[in-house]
Amino acid sequence: MNSAPSSASTRPVPSVWRAPQLSRRWWPVFLRNLLVWRKLAIPSLVGNIAEPLMWLVAFGYGMGALVGQVSAGEQQVPYILFLASGSICMSAMNAASFEALYSAFSRMHVQKTWDGIMNAPVTLDDVVLAEMLWAAFKALFTVTAILGVMLALGISHSPKLLVAWPVLLGVGIMFSSIALIFNALAKGYDFFTYYFTLVLTPMMFLSGVFFPREQLPDWVRGVSDWLPLTNAVELVRPMFMDTWPAHPLRHGLVLACTTVLAFWLALALTRRRFGA
Repeated sequence: MNSAPSSASTRPVPSVWRAPQLSRRWWPVFLRNLLVWRKLAIPSLVGNIAEPLMWLVAFGYGMGALVGQVSAGEQQVPYILFLASGSICMSAMNAASFEALYSAFSRMHVQKTWDGIMNAPVTLDDVVLAEMLWAAFKALFTVTAILGVMLALGISHSPKLLVAWPVLLGVGIMFSSIALIFNALAKGYDFFTYYFTLVLTPMMFLSGVFFPREQLPDWVRGVSDWLPLTNAVELVRPMFMDTWPAHPLRHGLVLACTTVLAFWLALALTRRRFGA
């Protein structure tokens, strides 16, 4: 006599592409990361701001003395101002990426912290959301410190930097979402070298951080127009110069759409990795 199939065997397996199922339970995960990080806050801050400040000093003051002024839209501005307004976006990108890659991978794969968290009534979706927001917070913390140094150096005193600050938070959210895609695919830390070498480094040089994009060939500039970092720079740079972006809606939509699609893809790949 054949036994009836169990309900577990006939239950359809949910798709990894299902809509995110989020709740407020991401907050304890975020708070856990914050409490652990507090012990290393000062070394973390020094490590995150040292490199961008070295870029700023070496190129802004060193090369800036040779270059003089450069074109930023319809304005001619000192090179150090041009560089500072681009490098602050690059800093948000790098800080968010490092946290969402190396630190998140350690918690997910090496330390098995995620497994322990999910023994509590916390879903994988909430854990991924918490990791994304935590990496964005780390990026915001870094750019706030760098902005303070830039203000102290007198590079810009535009009141519009108050608007640039939440935009930079959005930049951190976007790049942490993108980085979590590679976190879900990685088998080890070495995998992240491909992301930094083949994705982030070309983006830094094609997005107008170090030189005006008008210097690029037309077809390269056409590709550059749609890069996430380009649109971040195009939003933030004018605010350093006390003007408003020329096309804020377009750039904002690119950032928003990239963030949503990247987070959904990262969540789907992470679900597949955990069999959730």
